[in-house]
Amino acid sequence: MAVKEKSSGFLAEFKTFIARGNVMDMAVGVIIGGAFGKISSSLVNDVIMPAVSMLTGGVDFSNWKLVLKAAVAGADGAIDPATEVAIRYGTFLATILDFIIIAFAVFCLIKFINALHRKKEEAPAEPETPPAPPKPSAEEKLLTEIRDLLKKDK
Repeated sequence: MAVKEKSSGFLAEFKTFIARGNVMDMAVGVIIGGAFGKISSSLVNDVIMPAVSMLTGGVDFSNWKLVLKAAVAGADGAIDPATEVAIRYGTFLATILDFIIIAFAVFCLIKFINALHRKKEEAPAEPETPPAPPKPSAEEKLLTEIRDLLKKDK
């Protein structure tokens, strides 16, 4: 019995955790981050790397590699590229550039959000309306009446 109660409590706690807004926000962030990663990868692979390849004499950047063991010909005489052992540093450099672009975008987003928070904190509070003057006491009312009566008599 104790195990069953413990697991149902665990499941209830898990449901509560999942239903919180922070988890949903995180899920949306992961999905948008994945989409942004694809955009960033496309920027690196389709825009930046061709320009870098052009600057380096038309070499395809993604094909930059250090061959440790050349590909071997199969029984039919055709070279089997799967047998090649190489360090593909061109692809690695493209991935590093992709990471730098994503990190810069996240940095800009965080900087923008922090600026909004600072602006919100530094904003002057709405001017407070001055409190209404206190009502005169019974003594003040009586003295005012006496003063007014004395002014009339003159």
